[in-house]
Amino acid sequence: MRNKRPRTAGGWGSILYSLQKSMKAGGLWPMIQALLRRNSCKSCALGMGGQSGGLRDEKGHFPEVCNKSVVAQASDMQSAIPSEFFQQNSIAALSTWSSFQLERAGRLVSPLLCEPEDTHYREISWEIALQRIADQLQSTKPEDSFFYASGRSSNEAAFLLQLFARIFGTNNINNCSFYCHQASGVGLTQTLGTGTATIQLEDLDDADLIFLIGANPASNHPRFMKVLMNTRRRGGQVIVINPARELGLERFSVPSDFRSLLFGSDIASTYIQPNIGGDIALFKGIAKGLIQIETQKPGTLAHDFIANHSNDFESFKRNIEETSWETIENDSGLTKSNIEDIAYKYSQAKNVVFAWAMGLTHHSHGVDNIKEIVNLSLLRGMIGRKNVGLLPLRGHSNVQGIGSMGFTPKLKQSMFDNLKNQFNVSLPQEEGLDTLSCMEFAHQGKIKFAWNLGGNLYGSNPDSQFAKDALSKIDLNLYMNTTLNQGHFQGRGKTTIVLPVQARDEESQNTTQESMFNYIRMSDGGKERHAGPRSEGNIIADIAIRVFKESPVKWEDFQKNGNIRKLIGEIIPGFEKIINIGQTKQEFHIAGRILHSPEFPTADGRASFSICPLPRLGNSTKGPLAFKLMTIRSEGQFNTVVYDKDDRYRGVSSRDIIFMNAEDIDLTGIKEGDRVAVKNETGILEKQRVVAYPIKAGNVMMYYPEANILVPRNFDIKSRTPSFKSIDVKIIREK
Repeated sequence: MRNKRPRTAGGWGSILYSLQKSMKAGGLWPMIQALLRRNSCKSCALGMGGQSGGLRDEKGHFPEVCNKSVVAQASDMQSAIPSEFFQQNSIAALSTWSSFQLERAGRLVSPLLCEPEDTHYREISWEIALQRIADQLQSTKPEDSFFYASGRSSNEAAFLLQLFARIFGTNNINNCSFYCHQASGVGLTQTLGTGTATIQLEDLDDADLIFLIGANPASNHPRFMKVLMNTRRRGGQVIVINPARELGLERFSVPSDFRSLLFGSDIASTYIQPNIGGDIALFKGIAKGLIQIETQKPGTLAHDFIANHSNDFESFKRNIEETSWETIENDSGLTKSNIEDIAYKYSQAKNVVFAWAMGLTHHSHGVDNIKEIVNLSLLRGMIGRKNVGLLPLRGHSNVQGIGSMGFTPKLKQSMFDNLKNQFNVSLPQEEGLDTLSCMEFAHQGKIKFAWNLGGNLYGSNPDSQFAKDALSKIDLNLYMNTTLNQGHFQGRGKTTIVLPVQARDEESQNTTQESMFNYIRMSDGGKERHAGPRSEGNIIADIAIRVFKESPVKWEDFQKNGNIRKLIGEIIPGFEKIINIGQTKQEFHIAGRILHSPEFPTADGRASFSICPLPRLGNSTKGPLAFKLMTIRSEGQFNTVVYDKDDRYRGVSSRDIIFMNAEDIDLTGIKEGDRVAVKNETGILEKQRVVAYPIKAGNVMMYYPEANILVPRNFDIKSRTPSFKSIDVKIIREK
C-alpha cells in the first residue's frame, strides 16, 4: 500500500478546509468578521492584522490569510465547555485523550482545581483560585519557583509577569523559545550582536535567491509560500535543504493568487536532501566551493566587506581548506558535485536571504548550525544592506515579543539597570534556570510552584515520562489557557489550578505583539465571547496585589495596559514608541535590529566568522533497523496543538505513523502498512504504521509531540535546546 499525496499543496484544498473550520466555528460570516478586525494573527510570527486591519501584512498588502489563521481563530470561537463535562469525565479518562480531542472539547470558562486526592477537576470561584495561588506564593521561597510563557501571550502580560517574578525574587523565567529558536538567538548574538532577523518584510521583495533550510512553511508558515512563489516568478531561485521532500516545498497553490490557485506554482528551483544532522558538513562544503570559485573568478568573495566588517576570516578559511571533501560527503550525505552546484548558484546571486526553522535549531549542535549560516552570509557580504540577510522563521505569533519583554533567565544589562533604577529595588542578579534545568530541578523535588502563562509545557518537553514525573512533584502547578491540553492531565502538580483566559480579540484593552521582522503591532481587542475568562494582565496584576502587600511597584496601576506600555518604553531600549501607541496607533520596527548597513551591534562593530567542529553523527543503536529520527509537525497542527488528525500534504489521516524511505522499507523486510515499535534508551512507542515517504535513506520521521517519548534530554550546551531532530532509534517488528 502506498499513501497518496495530492498533486499540489495549498489551493482549493486549503480553501475548503478553511471553510469547513469556519462553519464548525459558527459560520463563514462570523469568521470573516473576526479575521477583519484590527487584531494581529494568532498563528505564526509572520505577522498579519493589527492597525492596518485584518488580512493585511506589514506592507499593508491585502488579502493575507492562511488556514493556520482560520483554525487558530476557530479554536477561540468554540462554545464553552459545560460544567458537567468535568463531572462526567475523570482525570484518568481525560489523560487518555489526544491533543486533538482535548482541543475540540471547547473553551475553558471557569477556574479549575485538582488536589492530590481528587479524581476529577472541579470548578471553583475566581476568588478562591486567586487566593490559593497567592497563599502558595507567599509560602514558597523564590528559588523554589519558576515561570514559563508561551508565544501566544501579549507583550503587556509577558512584561508584567517577568516583573512579578523578579520582584518576587527569582530569575527562573523561561519562554517556549528555549525549545525552538533559542539556538538562533544565541548563534546570531555571538556572531552579529543581535539575536533576531536582520531583515524586514520588504527586503524579501528583491531577493533573487532564498535558501530555505530545515523548514516546512507550506505546513507551518503558509503565508511565506507567497514570498517564495514571487521569488520564482521574478526569475529568482529557491534552494530547499531538507532531509525529506515535502510536497508543499516543491509545488504550492497560493489561494490568494488567482493564477497560482488555478495552475499551481513551482517553489523549489533546487531541492537537496542531506542527512539529519549533516548541515554543518553541507555548509562547510558550500564555503569550500565558494573559495574554489574565487580562485577562478576573483571577486566571488566579498573581500572589502570581509576586511572592513568582519573578524577571523583567515582562521575560518584555513579550517574550510583543511576539511576534506571525503568528510563533507560522508557527513552530509551529499556528493561533491551536488554541493558545488549549490555553491555556484550562490556565487551568481546578487541578493540572498537565508531562512530556516527548527530543522536547524533542534540539534545538540544547533548554535553551530546557525553560525555556519552566518559564515556563508559573511563570505559574500549578504548581510548589512537592504534585500539581503538572515531570517529565522519563528513559530507562535508573539514568541519573539515574549523574549523582547525580558521573559528570560537573564536580562540584558541595560534593561536590568533601568528596571532596578525605576523602582529603586534590589533584583536577583544570578542567572536563572533555563527551561530544561527547571524541569530537572522539579524532578528532584526542588520546585514548589510553577506558573505557566499559556502553552503546554508537558507536551513541549523531551522525554515525556520524565516530564510527567517532574511536573507531578510540584506543589502547585498553575496554568493559564483558553482550551484544554494534555499538560492539564499528564502535567499535573500535586495541586493544579487552571485559569481560563481571554483570547487577544476578546480583551477589553488593546495589546501589542511582535512579528519575526521586529515589527510591533497593536490588537484592539473586542467583545468577550464567554462570561468567565479574564485577561492575562488582569489576572497577573490581581495576584500581585494579593502577594505583595507592601511593594515599590503599584500593581493596581498595571491593570491598565497603557501604564504597562509606558514602563516598557522606559525600560527596554528600542521600544520608546510603544509608550504612545495606544494614542497614535502607529506600529513600528524596533530600533537597532534591522541591519541595512554593515554596522553590527558588537563590541567592535564587526561581525565574526566562526570555526565549528563537525558533529559526531554515529548511531548508538546498531543493525539494519537502526535509524536517525526527526520529529515533525503536521499540516493540521501548530506547535503542540493538534487541530486535525489529517496531514493532507503527506497523505495520511492519523498520527501513529513512522515515515521511512521506500528502499529502507524493502531492505529491512518490513512492508508498508506494517505496525512496528520504535525504541531507544529513552522510551518506546508501539503500534506505529510504516508509511513510505521521500526521505533520505537511513532517516525516519514521526510526529511531535507524540514521539517525544523517544526524545532524550540531550541538548545543545550553548543554547540548552533539546535535540528533537537527531535521535537514534531502532525499529522492532510487531507480530
